[in-house]
Amino acid sequence: MAAFVPPAARIADGRKPRYTPRQINPKTERPKLHKVILINDDFTPREFVVAVLMAEFRVSEDQAHRIMITAHRRGVCVVAVFAKDIAETKATRATDAGKAKGYPLMFTTEPEE
Repeated sequence: MAAFVPPAARIADGRKPRYTPRQINPKTERPKLHKVILINDDFTPREFVVAVLMAEFRVSEDQAHRIMITAHRRGVCVVAVFAKDIAETKATRATDAGKAKGYPLMFTTEPEE
């Protein structure tokens, strides 16, 4: 025996409409990413910048050296890209490491395009 379907719910040719199940888990947006940027200065020793990059951003010594040299030559360099809160935390901690030693080392963040 077929289930009763009210006439208003039938398609013009008499068939039952095909229902799709509801989406149980709505899709969530991915968090916006932010770039952490190293700003060059002429006072912070290169070795210290490399040490901070290695400690805070977990990059190899070679990568840290390349980031530092790029910032030195161009004035700024993107260090890494993270979710906003992580990027801001890492930039603040790296800047604070420079301040603790008396250097004007500066990291900032900006939204990735």
